[in-house]
Amino acid sequence: MNKEDELLNSYDYFLPPELIAQYPSKIASDARLLVYDRKKNAVIHDYFYNLAKFLPQCAIIFNDTKVFKARIFGNKKSGAKIELFINKILANDEFLVQIRGKVRLDDELCFDEDIKAKVKQIYDDGKKIVCFFKNDRKLNTKELLEFLEKIGHIPLPPYMKRADTKEDESTYQSIFAKNIGAVAAPTASLHFDKRLLDSLNEYKKAFITLHVGAGTFAGVECDNIKEHKMHSEYYSLSKEAIGIINSNTPILGVGTTVTRTIEFYARNKKEYGECDLFLNPFNKPIRQEYLLTNFHLPKSTLIMLVAAFIGREQTLKLYDIAIKEKYKFYSYGDGMLII
Repeated sequence: MNKEDELLNSYDYFLPPELIAQYPSKIASDARLLVYDRKKNAVIHDYFYNLAKFLPQCAIIFNDTKVFKARIFGNKKSGAKIELFINKILANDEFLVQIRGKVRLDDELCFDEDIKAKVKQIYDDGKKIVCFFKNDRKLNTKELLEFLEKIGHIPLPPYMKRADTKEDESTYQSIFAKNIGAVAAPTASLHFDKRLLDSLNEYKKAFITLHVGAGTFAGVECDNIKEHKMHSEYYSLSKEAIGIINSNTPILGVGTTVTRTIEFYARNKKEYGECDLFLNPFNKPIRQEYLLTNFHLPKSTLIMLVAAFIGREQTLKLYDIAIKEKYKFYSYGDGMLII
């Protein structure tokens, strides 16, 4: 490592806009896969459906979080239109949100199904805490999530320059999505379908839950990455995942959310809580050997996590190769396996 590894601008790269995937592969496991073999320093171009060809003996851990319809459109009492995006589910049936449109403390916002949101707190960064009501009765989280299924929209990431569609309700959700609470998909999981899972029958599998929050899209704002304060997200681990992590079995983490959860547990042995681990070249993994992940935004904590495994310079070399080979990037894009 050198001084450049500390600098935010050292994690920048140029991505031609046409390589940002706006839609997923028609068949999930048909997405392309760049394989990087560290021992051989070799790059192989293939497809997700051939993943088993490249995997060493290991256990595979997935994130079974489920995305909810976190974006809703409504009006203020004045009639002015607003858009509300739920960033995170909090305790006491409160929600951390972003609101497009000016609001003040105690303002009430009106949505379909006679749902109202009341602004309870406003932070300096513009985020708000709100509670939801129907007929003046406060809704609990379970009730609100049920209403959101009717009136909400799948919260596609901001780099997808389009409105969500009916198809996104299934394609922006992993095949094993189970525990609702995420506002963004664990995107490496989106490549898994029955064909791919069947090809991995011989591998031991387990699940963690990490509810991906809007912080996953937050940029790093300090020039020295070591000064970055990581956002936190709720996680819990299954007994099977804990057993694997506490064993000597090599692990493939499917996605950055799984990786952070595994590494957080390896450091503090807490089965659930808030994960705020920032993996980067100065804070490398201590338990997980292999990584399966998509291609990530420049200067993001996600590309820094990849660099924690293979170094910043090698990460950027692989991204340069992926760009030249016209891989698709970001949530609906192609992926990379590090072995």
